[in-house]
Amino acid sequence: MKRNILLVDDDASLLATLGDFLEIEGYGVHKAESGEKALAMLRVLRPDLIVLDMSMPGMGGMGVLEHLQQPDGSMRYPVLVLTARAQMAEYFADKQIDGFIAKPCDPEDLAMEVSRIIFQRGVVAPEDLVPASPVVLVGDPDAEQRELIAGVLRSDSCEVRTFDNGAALLEAAVLEPPAVVLMRLEMGDHNACVIASMLRNMPRTSDLPVIIYGTGTEETDIEHAGVADEIKCKMLISSDPQQLAAAVARLFGR
Repeated sequence: MKRNILLVDDDASLLATLGDFLEIEGYGVHKAESGEKALAMLRVLRPDLIVLDMSMPGMGGMGVLEHLQQPDGSMRYPVLVLTARAQMAEYFADKQIDGFIAKPCDPEDLAMEVSRIIFQRGVVAPEDLVPASPVVLVGDPDAEQRELIAGVLRSDSCEVRTFDNGAALLEAAVLEPPAVVLMRLEMGDHNACVIASMLRNMPRTSDLPVIIYGTGTEETDIEHAGVADEIKCKMLISSDPQQLAAAVARLFGR
């Protein structure tokens, strides 16, 4: 059976080159151009190995490693570090990663290292290598609108859980972080921006993708443009279920 590899690098040409080579070698390859995108994909993927570039904008490779590190110091998944800084080899000597390779690297050398790690780990691939359906939490006080959105998402192979108030949605997101939270700006008991801010301040949900919709009024357009940057979430004017589902799909490269 094929092994799944998550290849993370902000260099698009390198992603294409190494990804194509690894696919030729028989691996199933998933690509992420940033650490944030990689963490979002890990909510629906279970890779046998993560090939991780260290020098990326945003959280970078070190930020990804911090999210992957478990209480005992080990990583949730096998990790092969890829970096242009050769001097970092000494730094990673005491880290619980599975391998280190300097950039630029020969694709054949990378393939050999990938094969070595997977063989040594003896990783068992997930059943049939089919990713789990992404879990989407939908919050909207309007029951009809809520179910319309949920129906479109389910038809797009998402697992959907719906909520009519912000408190219940927040509690569910913290207890079991989903792939993405999708909620209306006005949630009745809470403003969605307040909920998003709370999620950002909790370790388990600090990187959780959040989409807030229904911002298309004269009073909210300008005000929430700045808020979106502050709480690092996407805001949509439209409440159309098809457009919302498309925004969710784009998070996972569909």
